[in-house]
Amino acid sequence: QVQLVESGGGLVQAGGSLRLSCAASGRTLSSYVMGWFRQAPGKEREFVAGIYWTGGWTYYADSVKGRFTISRDNAKNTLYLEMSSLKPEDTALYYCAAANSRGLGIGHYTSSSLYDYWGQGTQVTVSS
Repeated sequence: QVQLVESGGGLVQAGGSLRLSCAASGRTLSSYVMGWFRQAPGKEREFVAGIYWTGGWTYYADSVKGRFTISRDNAKNTLYLEMSSLKPEDTALYYCAAANSRGLGIGHYTSSSLYDYWGQGTQVTVSS
């Protein structure tokens, strides 16, 4: 079992920045792919960014490429999402998730169905 706890969400003006954190416990993450997803009211959950814990390969949704950066701290067992140039359309509940590595390229991990563990989410609201 992997337990995931997100933090760092909040209210920010358009153009601002936030850093989300996801603290993981229960298992080492060396064989996992970690992802950030988000869900806005009335919309489906969508992929934001993913990273192979070992190796650090990353992949981003086109909508956030160049603005968001996913990273991890091995010593702290923590996943991060640095968000800058935030837009009102980035407003959503943000979730981190962990997927047992299936040996696929990082670009395959955009589907929520591949992820085995989920956090409870942290709200990000961007005002215009």
